[in-house]
Amino acid sequence: MRDPAWHPSLLIRASIALHGLALLAAIASPALWRWALGAVVINHLLLTAVGLWPRSNGLGPNWTRLPAAAAARQEIALTIDDGPDPLVTPQVLDILDRHAARATFFCVGEKAARYPDVCREIVRRGHAVENHSQHHRHHFALLGPRGFKRELQAAQSTLSRITGQRPVFFRAPAGLRNPFLDPVLARLGLTLASWSARGFDTRIGDPERVRNALLRELRAGAILLLHDGNAARTPRGIPVILEVLPAVLESAAAAGLRFVSLRDARS
Repeated sequence: MRDPAWHPSLLIRASIALHGLALLAAIASPALWRWALGAVVINHLLLTAVGLWPRSNGLGPNWTRLPAAAAARQEIALTIDDGPDPLVTPQVLDILDRHAARATFFCVGEKAARYPDVCREIVRRGHAVENHSQHHRHHFALLGPRGFKRELQAAQSTLSRITGQRPVFFRAPAGLRNPFLDPVLARLGLTLASWSARGFDTRIGDPERVRNALLRELRAGAILLLHDGNAARTPRGIPVILEVLPAVLESAAAAGLRFVSLRDARS
C-alpha cells in the first residue's frame, strides 16, 4: 500500500510505468514477451545499481550535503556510525568537548540497548542520536517492506526510550538499500542521510590515509563519516577515529567552519 506521505522519485515512477507498458505489450502481442522481459530485467539491474550507490538520490531524497542555508553559515557535519561503543565513544565525546564541536551519532539499536548509559551521555553532551537500524544486518539491502519496517521501528523505539528523543534521520547499514526503503522512511517520518566524504576507517588502519581523505572534502556543507563502532585499529591498536578526529576538528576550525548536528543544519 502506498503511504500518502511518500512521493516516488522520477526513477521509481518511470520504473512503475515501464512495468505496466511491458505487461500491456506482452498481452497485446505475445511475440514481444522477450523484449518486454528484457526491458524489465534491465530496469531491475538499474534499480539494483542505484541502491548500491549510497550517495544516490535515484530512489528518493538523500542528504549527501547539508542544505544551502547551512553551507552559507559555514556549517559542516560530522556523523559517527555503528556505536555506541563502551570504550571508543566516551573518548570521542571527550575530543568533541575539547573542540566545542557537535556531532550526529548514527547508533545501532541493539548496541544502544546494551550500553544505554553511553547512548544517554551522547545526548547529555549536546549531540544527536539517529537511527542506524536495530541490528545492522549485512543483508539489510535485501529486505522487503516488512523487514525494513521491522528494523527501523525497533530502532526508533529503542533509541527513543533510551535518549528521550525520537530519531529524525536514518542511515542504512553500509549505505545500501532498495526501492522498498523510501516508503517506510516516509511512514516513520525519517530522512535518509549519507555523506559527502568518508575515510573507510572500518577497513583502513592508517590514520594518515583516512585523515587525508576527509581533509580533501573539508568545506562548508560537507557531511563527514567516521566510525566509533567497528573502528579499524592502527598498528599500535588505537581506534583510527581517535587518531584522526583531532586533526579534522582543528583543520575545520582553522578554515572557519563550525560543526553542527544534522538536526541543527535543518533550521
